Amino acid sequence: MSLFRSIVFTAALTGVIVGVSVSAVQFAGTSQLIAKAEVYEKAGEAESGAITVTPMADAHVHEAGHDHEEGGWEPADGFERIAFTVAADVLTAIGYALVLCGLIAMRGKPVTWREGLLWGLAGFACVMIAPMLGLPPELPGTPSAPLGDRQFWWIGTALATAAGIGLIAFQRKPWAAVVAIAVIAAPHLIGAPAPPEGLHALTPEALRHQFGAAAVMTSLVFWAILGSLSGTLFNRFECAA
Repeated sequence: MSLFRSIVFTAALTGVIVGVSVSAVQFAGTSQLIAKAEVYEKAGEAESGAITVTPMADAHVHEAGHDHEEGGWEPADGFERIAFTVAADVLTAIGYALVLCGLIAMRGKPVTWREGLLWGLAGFACVMIAPMLGLPPELPGTPSAPLGDRQFWWIGTALATAAGIGLIAFQRKPWAAVVAIAVIAAPHLIGAPAPPEGLHALTPEALRHQFGAAAVMTSLVFWAILGSLSGTLFNRFECAA
């Protein structure tokens, strides 16, 4: 039971700290870019009369109210949107911290903040870098494939990358490296779902590139803090148990 409490306490405390910190980074970066993109999206919709479904950039850099279907609910601008964004970031961070702490506990060895940082960077590679090779972070007004198809491919890519990294990190044998490379490459060989033909982006290319870079940096901050704090706090809770 003490191990379970250590995992839960570590994940909860880490999630709150990381969620609030990343929300502040978002408000200074990706939130501003999303607001600009929404202006282009609404102008394009008013001109063409068409509704463009916006995609989900990434679970932990995605703002509340960004991804919406026609007629769907979204929080109002201002305090409500900020509150939902912070809540989403905190809950996402807690969820990832639970997974990370569970994996660290399964390893059965003490983890320093430096080792926790490496775990966090591995999570960054699985959740952000690998999926974005096929599905880059997208702004409102960007054509995209159906949401279900994108989610299925994203989950498969993240799991395949995690399995490959795990083989390389813990097996350290030639056969494991070969299998890991094949597993990591498989989703990309299959290919990410493509948006319907004939659609064009409503936002400028420069703005989309700027958002992609900001989303990657936000995700890097998220996972670096998450990994370091998870390793540090879990080790302290375990020693105090």
